[in-house]
Amino acid sequence: GVPNVFWASGFYFTQAFITGVKQNFARKYTIPIDTLAFDYEVMPEDCDTTKPPEDGAYVNGLFVDGARWDREKNVFAESTPKVLFDTMPMILMNPMKKVDIPDRPIYWCPVYKTSERRGVLSTTGHSTNFVIDMRLSSDKPEMHWVLRGLALLCQLDD
Repeated sequence: GVPNVFWASGFYFTQAFITGVKQNFARKYTIPIDTLAFDYEVMPEDCDTTKPPEDGAYVNGLFVDGARWDREKNVFAESTPKVLFDTMPMILMNPMKKVDIPDRPIYWCPVYKTSERRGVLSTTGHSTNFVIDMRLSSDKPEMHWVLRGLALLCQLDD
């Protein structure tokens, strides 16, 4: 059957999974897919994953590079000294109409397959490394995290 939580790092073509999540939502509510976008919710550690979410998908297996996720405040925070990467808690990818996405302080966090952060355009028009920008909560200006090179990674080098 379909898993309740998807291991994002395990996908060969992650963009197809992302499109599939949007497509399922669009078909369920008979909404044009091009009017949809994702809102992202970082879930608490004790989140009940015995059932899938009503809409969207739970994903895990991502790593934070250039910062860490503050599990108490539920926002990005400065890296802990001498710790290069942090594991990202599970994220709910929640599709909704673009006009319904709540306005809140966010950082458009890029997600890459590897730490190289570069790739080539494939024949599908997608990068071989860049996956998506995730709209994640932040209590600092976006440029703060851009200057630190904050990104999520699907896999580490070692």
